[in-house]
Amino acid sequence: MLNRRLLLSSIASMGFCATASASIAAQLKPSQSGLRGTIDISGYGVDPGTASDQSEAIDRLFKDAAQKGMPVFLPAGDYLVSGIALPDNLWLSGVPGRTRLIDAGSGRFLTGEGLGKLTQSDLVLDGGGKALGNEVEGLVNLRGVADLTIENCTITGSSKHGINAERCGGRIDGNSISQAAFSGIYAVESERLAITANTVFDCGNGGILVHRWEAAEDGTMVSGNRVFRIHAKDRGTGENGNGINIFRAWNVMVTDNHVSDCAFSAIRANSATNVQISSNQCLRSGETAIYSEFGFQGAIVSGNLIDGAANGILIVNFDEGGRLATVSDNIVRNLHLDGPYVHDGAGFGFGIAAEADTVISGNVIENAPKWGLMLGWGPYMRNIVATGNLVRSAGGGCAVTVVEGAGTALIANNLFQDVKDGSIFGYRWNEKATGDLLKSGSEAFAHLTLSGNRAA
Repeated sequence: MLNRRLLLSSIASMGFCATASASIAAQLKPSQSGLRGTIDISGYGVDPGTASDQSEAIDRLFKDAAQKGMPVFLPAGDYLVSGIALPDNLWLSGVPGRTRLIDAGSGRFLTGEGLGKLTQSDLVLDGGGKALGNEVEGLVNLRGVADLTIENCTITGSSKHGINAERCGGRIDGNSISQAAFSGIYAVESERLAITANTVFDCGNGGILVHRWEAAEDGTMVSGNRVFRIHAKDRGTGENGNGINIFRAWNVMVTDNHVSDCAFSAIRANSATNVQISSNQCLRSGETAIYSEFGFQGAIVSGNLIDGAANGILIVNFDEGGRLATVSDNIVRNLHLDGPYVHDGAGFGFGIAAEADTVISGNVIENAPKWGLMLGWGPYMRNIVATGNLVRSAGGGCAVTVVEGAGTALIANNLFQDVKDGSIFGYRWNEKATGDLLKSGSEAFAHLTLSGNRAA
């Protein structure tokens, strides 16, 4: 039974526990100085509530924190800064969506060069479209950062690239990057960089660019990103307007990305040896959805879904050394004849094209107004195998070059359904040179082998 003494004792105990809990909570509660274990910002004159330029105070804070080996936590609020040189070993974080570093408009914004380690997380970095100066290429402008982490940040309003990362390793992960006048992420001369789970949209000339000054090993992984509404404000015939663009970088993986509404290609690999382009969704591309072109050796294009483009998948430019690929298990559909420029070659409206040392197998091509498959171009064809593909609702099933000097092609066990003009035709560039070879046979062309194909 509850007696008076026990009741008073219980009340006293409860009071002690409440007091102790309040004391512990007070110790753990974040203050303006940051989270427990971070540097105390109160003595630096850094104030999230002021509208004045805080560049000098922020710069001093970052340098002291890095020297002491302490993280910097910036409370929610707006910080007007520019010309900040990020020090080595800086660990900077804020309140997601609420800690905003805003460009004060004095040229450079955030730069870092020759760093061993740099971490930025949970920040909003807003360029406001202000000019960045000739000495930098991005709102976040980094060179030679061995271990880079940029995660869960919002980066917007750059007058150049959103992130310019030259000779960097590490990861750029889970960020939202938008309204960059050039590209969202420009990674050049990377060292095993991972670009993952970012959302990149409404950029002027490109989404995610992985480039090198000269063709060489790169090893970047571009995975799980969402890229959309990428424009080509500086126009051209493919150098701009791509969701993901790999240029001269070898051994790059482009996997599991969702890319839509790009002025040119969803994924464009130029001179990119040993590129793997797999399991991506590519929707409403203005030109060719997936490209592997010019001087490459080795490309795997597999398991992608393409819906809406001028052309589906191109493995081309054997004249420049482009060769050696597999194109398998893709769905390519709903193509159109109109492209973003006047084409001086094969044009637009075909599903899959290849020129040299390539196997095309197990693909489904639907609604291609020109050709489902295009094999070779003029004399540029060697060792093409096209087997087990389904082409339906197309202008023509398969166009294969019969120009003198063209190499061999095996066209076997493909199914053509509802192809308007016929199943398999020989072409001299854009000129139809034969009747339907499915009916007449290919005996007149020693470089061609046709077997087991069927029209339905």
